[in-house]
Amino acid sequence: MNEPTASRRPVFTGWKVVGVSALLWGLHSMLWMQGFGNLAVELRKEFGWSKTFFSTVFVATRGFGALLGPVHGSMLGRFGIPRVLRFGALFIGIGMVSLSQINSRSGFLLALIIGTIGITVAGFLTLTSAVVQWFQARRARALSIQTMGFAAGGFAGPLVVVGFNLVGWRLTMAAAGILLMTATWMAAGFVGQNRSDSDEPLDGLDADKVPEQQAEGVTDRHFTAREALRTRAFWMISGGHAFALVVVSAAIAHLALYLTEDRGYSAGGAALVAGLVPVFQFVGTGAGGALGDRFNKRLIASIAMVAHASAMLVLVWIPSNAAVAFFVVVHGFAWGARGPLMQALRADYFGTTHFAAIMGFSAMLVTLGSIMGPLIAGVLADQTGDYRLGFTIVAGIAVSGIGFWVCATPPDPPIAIVGTTTVKTEL
Repeated sequence: MNEPTASRRPVFTGWKVVGVSALLWGLHSMLWMQGFGNLAVELRKEFGWSKTFFSTVFVATRGFGALLGPVHGSMLGRFGIPRVLRFGALFIGIGMVSLSQINSRSGFLLALIIGTIGITVAGFLTLTSAVVQWFQARRARALSIQTMGFAAGGFAGPLVVVGFNLVGWRLTMAAAGILLMTATWMAAGFVGQNRSDSDEPLDGLDADKVPEQQAEGVTDRHFTAREALRTRAFWMISGGHAFALVVVSAAIAHLALYLTEDRGYSAGGAALVAGLVPVFQFVGTGAGGALGDRFNKRLIASIAMVAHASAMLVLVWIPSNAAVAFFVVVHGFAWGARGPLMQALRADYFGTTHFAAIMGFSAMLVTLGSIMGPLIAGVLADQTGDYRLGFTIVAGIAVSGIGFWVCATPPDPPIAIVGTTTVKTEL
């Protein structure tokens, strides 16, 4: 008789959630986030709107999304991930289809606000909350793989420009809205599975296979949002994240405009360059995930801040295609290596039970970086005639953010009240 074969252990559900959320976030990136700069080029050609206007709209919608942070976190706690995703899907569809019909500045702003509600509610915080609950020892790796979806979607961004050229930007945006709404709605039930309803262990690892060495600050004590807000670590992580996004958001909003107007690139060429950034973001994300579970996340973030700033300075001060290539490689890699560690660090320090609420409050501060970057770059470009001064200031802000990471040490455990006695909860 043949020897009985050992049954294979099914694939850990957490990794499946990572894969589906990565695919979904990739569509968000390609059709909405990374597509903003390419759409701005088309709208500027058709309507002649200024760079300052596009910067202001970018800032207004990102700021509005940030104000939704605490409400968003509360929605996740009250209604659960699946319902929140489906709610967001409806607003995504309405917003993007409305965007395809605009003929005025006010119509453009209104459509973006509607779409921003959808992309905020069904996007980053919701998808990240779905992933972090399944992981601890491999948390940075899981979030990095999820972020690879975002990077891959950015690389596919030039496909949107192909659509603009083939059928026009209006039909392209309408079709993209229907596609993104449908995909988000269909993925909601699977992505929103609750790990507490499963008998699978964290990371899909049995107790004897969990690495002994844990990342800095990993805690079994899950902070509430109020407890987290009382720590220095919460404000330092939020500040460092915000200063990093000054560069990232400025590049997302203005790279295509910079290349077409300051460097003489065609719209297609600019879209190709902007689409290459996420390729190296993809590579950096893989590296950041592998390193983040083994080495100090704050050190990796600090190195990335220097890389962001260096890439931006080389881009605007060295007039060669090699400088553009340097920016694409270095900025993309730094973005990828740093990005997922922002969420992993919060989950390490504060736990996952109230992660959505904590991130919701943090988003209000972090989004200031998303607001500052495009606004500084756009306003100064209109005033000076090029992007040199604006991008230089943006680079300086980014590198100064290292100070936040130096100070973002793990918080003390929160104070617990036992009867009438106040004690410090031990980890």
